[in-house]
This record gives sequence, C-alpha cells and structure tokens, in this order.
Amino acid sequence: MNTGPIYRPSLSYRLFQIVNGLIMLALVLTMLLPFANTLALSFSTPRNSMQPGIVLWPNPVSIAGYEVLFKQVDIMRPLLNNTYVAVVGTLLHVTLSAITAYALVRRPFPGRRLFILVLLVTMMIPMENIMIPIYVVYKDLGLLNTLNAIVVSGAVSGFSVLLLKNFFEGIPIELAESAEIDGANDLRIFLQIFVPLSLAGLATVTLFQFVSKWNNFFEAVLFLSDTSKYTLQIALKNLIINSDITSTTDSVSKNAQMAGVVISVLPLIILYPFLQRFFSAGITLGAVKE
Repeated sequence: MNTGPIYRPSLSYRLFQIVNGLIMLALVLTMLLPFANTLALSFSTPRNSMQPGIVLWPNPVSIAGYEVLFKQVDIMRPLLNNTYVAVVGTLLHVTLSAITAYALVRRPFPGRRLFILVLLVTMMIPMENIMIPIYVVYKDLGLLNTLNAIVVSGAVSGFSVLLLKNFFEGIPIELAESAEIDGANDLRIFLQIFVPLSLAGLATVTLFQFVSKWNNFFEAVLFLSDTSKYTLQIALKNLIINSDITSTTDSVSKNAQMAGVVISVLPLIILYPFLQRFFSAGITLGAVKE
C-alpha cells in the first residue's frame, strides 16, 4: 500500500526549531530564576538571606521570614485590604463591562458607533494623563483615602467591553429571539444564555482585571495616605525601602522581604491554573469575528 512520500523537515527548518527552542528556554529562565531565588531566600535564615549571589535552595530551611512578616510587620491588614480591592473591584468591572457589551449587541441605539469610537479612544489615554482630574473628582466625592477609590477606578474599560462584545456577537441570535418569544426578559436572557456561552471571555476579563487590581500600585499611592488602608503593594514598598535606609537594628531582614513578595504573587499563581483553559480560548476566540 502506497502511503505517499514521507515528509522530512529541511535542515533550515530544524535549525529554526532549535534556535526558537533555545530562545524560549532563555525567556523562561529569565522569569523562573528570579522567582526561584526569591522563594529560596524567603525560606532562608536571616543571616543566609543576606549572603551575596543567587540562591536556588535554602540551607537550612527556615520560616523565620514569614514569622517576622506576620508578627512584627503585621502584613495581614494590607493583605486583607488588597483582597477586598481585588475581589470587589474585579466583580464590579466584569459585571459592568458585560452589561455594557450586552447592550451594544442586543439593543442598538442612536449613536452606537460613536459610543464604540469613544471606547476605543479611552484605550489610548494613559492613566498618568488624567490622574489630576480623577484626583479632583474623587476628592469632591469623598473617596480619597478609602479603598473604594481603587475599587471604582477603572470600573469599566474599553478593552473589556469590546472583548466581551465580540464574544456576545458570536452567540446565535436565534437563541435570544426564541427566549424572548417565550417571555424571557433581558436580564434572564443575559444570565441564562449569554453568560454561560461566554465563560471563556468572562474568565479572560476576570483574570486580566484581578491581576491588575491585585498588583495595583500607582492608584493606591495616589489615593491612600492612611497606613491602615495601605494595600499589599504599598506595604511591600515600605518594607523594602524603609529597611534599606534605616539602621540594622530597625531593618527587616531580606528573608522577610522576600516572604512578602512570595505572598503577593501566590494568589495569582493559585488562580491562573483554574482559568488557563478559559483564558487561552478567550484570547484566540474573542479577537476574531466572522
């Protein structure tokens, strides 16, 4: 039985694959090595963590850094503040963005194209250019020095709305029309048809926004001055910088500093595997519309 010619990769193609693999390996190492060094230092003793060079395995293993972080530095309050901002801010962002996208798809209104154009324009304006007007508005609203200032900041974004709009446009319109004939209102159609069929898009927006809110630093510095309201990123900044400029008796050792960094990235590492499947589908499908 003739199975046809056997495909053999050319020499140039194999060289390309090897070079490409080496480049990808180098990129992976540039991300894994710093994190491995941080993790090893966080489980080192205070003295060993001050040694120069890269450490990939603590010897001996110690949790003294984490004990200092929770007992002496009291990192729990900033951690809870950060959790509140990330969870509530993400839920608010995803909800408002999804409702806006649904309205653009299901209920065309006069000026719809202009509204979409305005959404695109907002994606071109960096936060640094509008921070003074935002600060003034939040001051007039009494939101300064509150966690809600960070929660409502960026409650809706053009990127999220347009991404979800592409997902909603891929849902057969016949499903919504059939539900409407059966007496379903917009809220029921949105919750029972559009949301279940757009989980990949919603997961993508959720992951992006949660990472953004969890790592938020600029807005936290801008809006917060009360130390009891500090988020995790400000607390870590103060922990590292203040320790570097104070005397050795008052400073926090490097193992405690690295323990704070590990705690700050741990929720993201835990969250990503659960959303990776939806995230990959969201990036590939949400960007293409027939």
